[in-house]
Amino acid sequence: MAKVNQFTPDDHNIVTAAVSRAEKSTDGEIVTIVTGESDHYGDVAWAISGLVALTALLVISLFPEIYLHIIDWLAGGWSGMSALPYWALFIFAALKFFGTRLILIWKPLLFILIPPPIKKARVRKRAISLFRVSTDHRTVGRTGILLYLSMREHRAEIVADEAIVAKVEPVIWGDAMIAMIDLVRSGTPGEGMAEAVRQMGVVLSEHFPKTNQNPNELPDRLIEL
Repeated sequence: MAKVNQFTPDDHNIVTAAVSRAEKSTDGEIVTIVTGESDHYGDVAWAISGLVALTALLVISLFPEIYLHIIDWLAGGWSGMSALPYWALFIFAALKFFGTRLILIWKPLLFILIPPPIKKARVRKRAISLFRVSTDHRTVGRTGILLYLSMREHRAEIVADEAIVAKVEPVIWGDAMIAMIDLVRSGTPGEGMAEAVRQMGVVLSEHFPKTNQNPNELPDRLIEL
């Protein structure tokens, strides 16, 4: 995954400090992870390329005379073709397919074309995967929670351990997510994650107030992938 270049050392310090403060009033364990993008979307790029090639073939089948005229013009009026040969169709489709795939190497364009539901699903999948590795069942009381931010998709996810899920409805985290996204959009991603952590800490302290039986089991530092 691409390295995140919007996060400075100060941003790291701000988020780490926010996690430490939030966990002083709760047995909940907050893990923060930020990444440049949640997926390379290579399969989506190939799918778009295939769709472009198929669409081109459909257009040719509907309006063959246009392409025959172009070929005749290029041949100086000596093409002698009354129908497009199969080899010409194959070459044309191949050029469209591989040409589109080459263009989509440029990630800004690819990300414009990726449907939002696919981005959402990939970010969610990546967040769950990282949660299982970094947080799931790694605390005594099953009170770990992951705040995950994917910069290129402009999306974030909160994934919680079973004890938290049993007491806190997912919609409760909505305000924290909105606050973070607004600040990230304004160019202060560190402050955004810190504010989300603060609001998460308030919720966790209500349901899992601090006790002496739950040590700090997960890292407070912001993890950058």
